[in-house]
Amino acid sequence: MPSRNSGDRPKTGEEALQWLKVGNARYVKSLTDPDHPVPARHELISEQDPFAIILGCSDARVPVEIVFDQGLGDLFVIRVAGNVVAPSQIGSIEFAVEKFGTRLVMVLGHSHCGAVTACVEALMNPEQNYTTNLQSIVDRIRPSVYNLHELATAKGGEIDKQKLIDSSISANVRMSVSQLKHASRLLEDMNRSGELLIVGAEYNLDTGEVEFLPM
Repeated sequence: MPSRNSGDRPKTGEEALQWLKVGNARYVKSLTDPDHPVPARHELISEQDPFAIILGCSDARVPVEIVFDQGLGDLFVIRVAGNVVAPSQIGSIEFAVEKFGTRLVMVLGHSHCGAVTACVEALMNPEQNYTTNLQSIVDRIRPSVYNLHELATAKGGEIDKQKLIDSSISANVRMSVSQLKHASRLLEDMNRSGELLIVGAEYNLDTGEVEFLPM
């Protein structure tokens, strides 16, 4: 079975499934490798103790545990396109806060975000059509992008699309942070009392660095 390093790629769903099966077999085999032990794996079977909750984007280029160099059980990760906030994401965060006593929530956006780009393109081209479900994600991002788009339009001339996307990514992270601070009584009360820290950050695909946004 070729690896992704070879530049090959599964051509069908069945081939992709086989890649995952073989990959899991390699992982299981590695668990018994004395030269590369997986720490605390057996202890995690019945319990987990994540020290941080990450609400990140589904983008395949942003594997959160790798980005922060953390291992099994260290992070409680929720991933959705555009790192948007919806009831299911809030409920997942509430669960981790109450169940595990986790005291940090981070909204992690990233450069070249496809979901934010889709929202910018929808504003620049109102006739752009998306599926109903994808449109629901775009609609959740729209409030953070709308004012930036209006300001860019008001200046006249041609809009710098990439500049608008870059500023919209930051604005979208900040909006998600604000929503988490105010859309849940539990999270709002704990954040206000200082028991829970809710922050935003951006991962740079070009450099691998994470920029932590001012609180």
